[in-house]
Amino acid sequence: MKSVVVGGTGLSGANVVSRLRDKGHDVIAASPNTGVNTVTGEGLADALAEARVVVDVANSPSFEDRAVMDFFQTSGRNLLAAEAVAGVRHHIALTVVGADRLGQSGYFRAKIAQEKLIEESSIPHTILRSTQFFEFAGAIAQSVTDGQAIRLPSALMQPVASDDVAALLARIVGVAPLNQTIELGGPELIAMDDFVRWFLQAQGDPRQVVGDPHARYFGTELTDWSLTPGSNPHIGSIRFDEWLNRASMAA
Repeated sequence: MKSVVVGGTGLSGANVVSRLRDKGHDVIAASPNTGVNTVTGEGLADALAEARVVVDVANSPSFEDRAVMDFFQTSGRNLLAAEAVAGVRHHIALTVVGADRLGQSGYFRAKIAQEKLIEESSIPHTILRSTQFFEFAGAIAQSVTDGQAIRLPSALMQPVASDDVAALLARIVGVAPLNQTIELGGPELIAMDDFVRWFLQAQGDPRQVVGDPHARYFGTELTDWSLTPGSNPHIGSIRFDEWLNRASMAA
């Protein structure tokens, strides 16, 4: 069976591609640097020819409100239209836990717009909402650093290893479309400020993290329920301390 992974050269996409190839799938890793651009449409028809499953894990290169909305709407429309022509039977998309609860954030509004396009299309689908990846801890810190201080929400989150995300996406490829949204979170609740604090400590980074319940994340204040899954989510197997140990050893 031919599968196409859009965003297939990125962090989670490359992992999904590798897992599917190990299972014997004919897989195309589609991204601008492999000649497939869902925004311009370049290479899209050729990539999707005879494909039966598409996994969309692409992300916007800009998180500015207008740019991110333009990306997900343009990319989504182009991709779904090309899938309809190619006869794709299952569209799988990766979005974000909490997107439907954080409408003040331009990024989360764009992810909901992406989900709406999928739900209104004729392509059978499965939408996977994931919590924040462990691998994003450094980027979260960098986005709010002011000198040596990092001010972050103290709200709970349930971060997950990208490896667990890729494993679930690869499993979904092998089953029938659910035509619904499912969620995935990590195995433990962690306050966002602790999440970043422990990451920086493991890296030997001297910056200080300050927990602030009014600090904003992607332009919005958080509660303990903003970024945590609802009832009966899928749960990843890799704990944050385990991932930190692996990351430290690799470094």
